[in-house]
Amino acid sequence: MRYLFILITISLFNATGLVKISDNTVTSVLINHSKWSTLLENYVSNNGEVYYENLKENKAELDCYIKTLQEDYALLETASKNEKIAYWINAYNALTVDLIIRNYPLKSIKDIKDPWDQRLWKFDDKWLNLNDIEHKILRKMDEPRIHFAIVCASESCPKLQNTAFTAENLDEQLTNATKEFLTDTTKNEISEDNIKLSKIFRWFKKDFEQDGSLIDFLNRYSDITISEKAKKSFKNYSWNLND
Repeated sequence: MRYLFILITISLFNATGLVKISDNTVTSVLINHSKWSTLLENYVSNNGEVYYENLKENKAELDCYIKTLQEDYALLETASKNEKIAYWINAYNALTVDLIIRNYPLKSIKDIKDPWDQRLWKFDDKWLNLNDIEHKILRKMDEPRIHFAIVCASESCPKLQNTAFTAENLDEQLTNATKEFLTDTTKNEISEDNIKLSKIFRWFKKDFEQDGSLIDFLNRYSDITISEKAKKSFKNYSWNLND
């Protein structure tokens, strides 16, 4: 007896990207972040300085990307973990920039009342704030490097990268952002026996100790091997605007 096996692979293109369907199973959902990349290239320097004044004059471009995020939200149901992480990192950063622009000019995000608790953006039937995205979504994905990718619009935060995070490049992008943050002496000062760290490592200590000690985590990404007995302290945190 002979059997005929037929494999049907369908590729669908839409405004959000490419959806590949194989054997009736969604294998990949590529959410398109090109609008955000263009904004970052145009309004963020290589050092992470954000040109809020210029961006405010062209806010329609940012509004368009946020609308795209809201429209693509339903795709997350079938998206890969990397796609979800990239989506929410970009969303956090874009919404933070939107929050600043809504209140610009200002000297610090802390000049805004309850900046991380304002529910200004609707995703499906949910009104989200920045705390929701950081603590209820991203931190639950067990990827501590997200702390060097999401940016709270302040000098002591990791710099805002001037390209969007994408699922296909996520691991490399997160590793580069982590290494870049650790080597920035305005954020961290590292030697074998003495480390002065960003308070991010104190605030989210448990996130960095999922697979060992904090020193173990640092040594995975630091160019300098740190002793487990190294003296540890934390640097002052500047909330001045990253402009």
